Amino acid sequence: METMISFSAPSFLHIPTPHEPTTPPLRKSMFFSTTTTNTTTQVTNSPLRSIVHGNKSKSKLFTALSPSPLTESSNTPEAETEVESKGEKFDWYSQWYPVMPICDLDKRAPHGKKVLGIDVVVWWDRNESAWKVFDDACPHRLAPLSEGRIDQWGRLQCVYHGWCFNGSGDCKLIPQAPPDAPPFHTFKKACVAAYPSTVQNGMLWFWPNSDPQYKDILERKKPPYIPEIDDPSYTSLMGNRDIPYGYEVLIENLMDPAHVPYAHYGIMRTQKPKEKVDREGGRPLELAIEKLDVNGFLAEQGWSKSKFMPPCVFYAYSHDQPAPSGENQKSSKQKKFSLIFVCIPVSPGKSRLIWCFPRNFGLWMDKIVPRWFFHIGQNLILDSDLYLLHVEEYKLMEVGSANWAKACFVPTKSDALVVGFRKWLNKYAGGQVDWRGKYSGVLAPTPPREQLFDRYWSHVVNCRSCNRAYKSLNVAEVALQIICVASIGIVAAMKQGTMSTFTRSSMVVVAVLSFALSRWLAHFIYKNFRYHDYNHAFR
Repeated sequence: METMISFSAPSFLHIPTPHEPTTPPLRKSMFFSTTTTNTTTQVTNSPLRSIVHGNKSKSKLFTALSPSPLTESSNTPEAETEVESKGEKFDWYSQWYPVMPICDLDKRAPHGKKVLGIDVVVWWDRNESAWKVFDDACPHRLAPLSEGRIDQWGRLQCVYHGWCFNGSGDCKLIPQAPPDAPPFHTFKKACVAAYPSTVQNGMLWFWPNSDPQYKDILERKKPPYIPEIDDPSYTSLMGNRDIPYGYEVLIENLMDPAHVPYAHYGIMRTQKPKEKVDREGGRPLELAIEKLDVNGFLAEQGWSKSKFMPPCVFYAYSHDQPAPSGENQKSSKQKKFSLIFVCIPVSPGKSRLIWCFPRNFGLWMDKIVPRWFFHIGQNLILDSDLYLLHVEEYKLMEVGSANWAKACFVPTKSDALVVGFRKWLNKYAGGQVDWRGKYSGVLAPTPPREQLFDRYWSHVVNCRSCNRAYKSLNVAEVALQIICVASIGIVAAMKQGTMSTFTRSSMVVVAVLSFALSRWLAHFIYKNFRYHDYNHAFR
């Protein structure tokens, strides 16, 4: 429980979550083997069964093993891949994708976002009382609608030439069209592509296909649902950040608890082994996959379980905790918590993370401590391995995603979920995100560290709580500087004898303290809302 309490504090508190093995097509997995009949029976009767899609799947169950690399199968991976390719395939464009948490969207203005390489504009249609997701391009001259505004009639207006659109994407006004001209605004080419969208679990989701046949897609297929987020007995504060490395690397990192004592040393609490082999306290982890198919996988880590619900949701949760000895089993409330990571593919080398850590204890903390205070620690955790993952992605790009298994040596069970994700990606999803030819596959050059670690544009401007705190603290800094200058000015302007020595000394003290506080506050703002570098060598 102590670990989860840290999550509420300003840190991403790490809970070693089960991670799953995925076997890339280039190598026989060293983490998977067919389970026994007893294992199959256990999984079938598990309450997790109802959460995983595809109950009719004929996929075999797998469990993490820890064999020696010398025992790898000599069967050709190409033959295995060919057989597996006959099965069901994952369609990247027939899925729901989250855009942003609703709590961080402003109803007064449109918001520009990129998801799966698609530029979209999100705006609140007050006529229908619903969030809308459109293609972020005005049909007139392709100006970004996200730079527009919502007019007095609640329509989305392009501020380049004033064209206006309703919640269905229909053009309602072309100011340049004469009254006696044909009704150009009714032409199909004057409309904006509108994507199906819905709000679920406090997030706005959209379906990345504007074809009319998907208008009622919500009736046929819904986004992944996590009940804890909507449960009033749980606290469920969210956060979001744009990440300077890609979707695959982001998910792998979140599925990897073994890196926590090292990459996040000193800022996250982890379970300590009885005998430490090093300063950080790394230890063997028993991670195992229970089921893997086109709809993701389930994983087990003894005290916790986790699920990967593709393409975006990785969800880890604790088993029910028994009531303490001597307490009434019925009256004692079981402490439960979950780790929810929503990983959104933005473009090659870029992703977006939405996180939420629901728990049914310590709810008072979130009512007292502002959300931005939690985000300070959570952003620090993201920063502490950011550069490692950014560089790692470039190295993986050089060897090619298809050669992941050849380039990476993953002999222990602690990498089971990472291998599991790669197995799912290669077996069902084409080995990588399907960008539909939008990108060349070449990553942009690494920017300067201050830009790479930037917090303002990657988080603060997209978080209502942090944005308000940033503005308020800047006002406080200026106010302290004014008090400092005013105090010195008053002391300098008053003649000797007009002001008592005590009063004069007090004014000087106020000036000095105000100056010192303004300098400290400036440093606090810059370090926590702008840029915080991280050097592992001095931790």
